[in-house]
Amino acid sequence: MPVNASYEFANAEKKFLAAQTDEEKLEGLEEMIRTVPKHKGSENIVANLRTRYAKLQDKIEKARIQKKGKGGNSRFSIKKGEMQVTLVGLTNSGKSSILSALTNAQPKIASYGFTTQEPEIGILYYENCQIQIIDLPAIGADTFDTGAINTSDTVLLVVEKLHEIPEVEKVLTKFKGKRIVVFNKVDLYDSNTERKIRETLKSKKYNFAMISCRTGEGFDELKEKIFKSFSKIRIYTKSPDQADHDSEPVIMKPNSTVESVAKIIFKGHLEVIKRTRIWGPSSKFGGQEIGLKHELKDKDILEFLTR
Repeated sequence: MPVNASYEFANAEKKFLAAQTDEEKLEGLEEMIRTVPKHKGSENIVANLRTRYAKLQDKIEKARIQKKGKGGNSRFSIKKGEMQVTLVGLTNSGKSSILSALTNAQPKIASYGFTTQEPEIGILYYENCQIQIIDLPAIGADTFDTGAINTSDTVLLVVEKLHEIPEVEKVLTKFKGKRIVVFNKVDLYDSNTERKIRETLKSKKYNFAMISCRTGEGFDELKEKIFKSFSKIRIYTKSPDQADHDSEPVIMKPNSTVESVAKIIFKGHLEVIKRTRIWGPSSKFGGQEIGLKHELKDKDILEFLTR
């Protein structure tokens, strides 16, 4: 238990320790992350809880996939995260290496074709947000399935040649979300060829990133483009006795109100709120007292005083 642990965190920890199933343990960890005291001394504890949460989430999804396979159903069942990205590409395009570089996942990586036989899941931590990344089997594999693609928010089209883009796009006919072309293995090209590839992608008006898993080139740009593709806002909260806000934001749609955030935090029991103060882009001044209908902006900080 961390120093100065709250009553809520202590209860969440008890819930986790008493859990009988992985799903119950995941709920307990989620509650522990939400209620752990946020200060300098607890940063390692928060990081450890998030790592445990991501690994357990990955374990549950893999077990669900295997169960589906044994039942003879070829469709993969993946619990959708708040923000979900799917990697799609031809065999040996480097999708697994990208998943490994972006997240905590450790997929099998090999030089032979069709290495990935079932979806691999990892969590990208960016700007204090958790983004679920799914690496699907390569297009053409017996286990390739478009179900996860069509439910994702964003798809990364992983290619290493320009002519591969139309071939990958063929499986996206029903996909309505955002697309980012990820041109992988740019370290194999000289600067002049790389420049020509970049200009071609620009001329075709693709949203793209050029990367190298070997050198790390382009990954900062890719992470930023992934995050921006969701059109979400981050709302931070703090209690009256906290000097700083919680490190984990509440992820909301643009133009969300204080009321919509409060419903999530207080499980719909808005009557417990006595007053609300705000700091950030949508406030006129720091600590402004506002009502539930106040419209929020990215990186606003809310303080709820309860009865």
